[in-house]
Amino acid sequence: MIKKVDHIGIAVKSIEEARKFYEEVLGLKVTGIEEVKEQKVKTAFIPVGESEIELLESTSEDGPVAKFIEKRGEGIHHIALQVDDIEKALEELKGKGVKLIDEVPRYGAGGAKIAFVHPKSANGVLLELCERK
Repeated sequence: MIKKVDHIGIAVKSIEEARKFYEEVLGLKVTGIEEVKEQKVKTAFIPVGESEIELLESTSEDGPVAKFIEKRGEGIHHIALQVDDIEKALEELKGKGVKLIDEVPRYGAGGAKIAFVHPKSANGVLLELCERK
């Protein structure tokens, strides 16, 4: 079911400030910045080998990333696992009693279909399933 780690999402207060570390210190490059209005977030992807780092900046004080930073500070927000068929993956997980945040996929950055697994089912880790075409 799982193909690879698609990306690691990192909550930041400012993409512009955070990208300096990844570009100037580590020599990586942001390949695109996108706003996902439905999730009240701006994202920036940084390719690293076969995976990516996703910087997440809230576009609203009441957005999920803003609430995360307020509670936990900046840092790793989620790990995204790439799947071929997200609907099938969700059904399999539901059948195994896994608690899901999203039982139906939603739109994610880069046109991906995404769904989140509740941290209570994944040892405290917010997992994102991600299907890219």
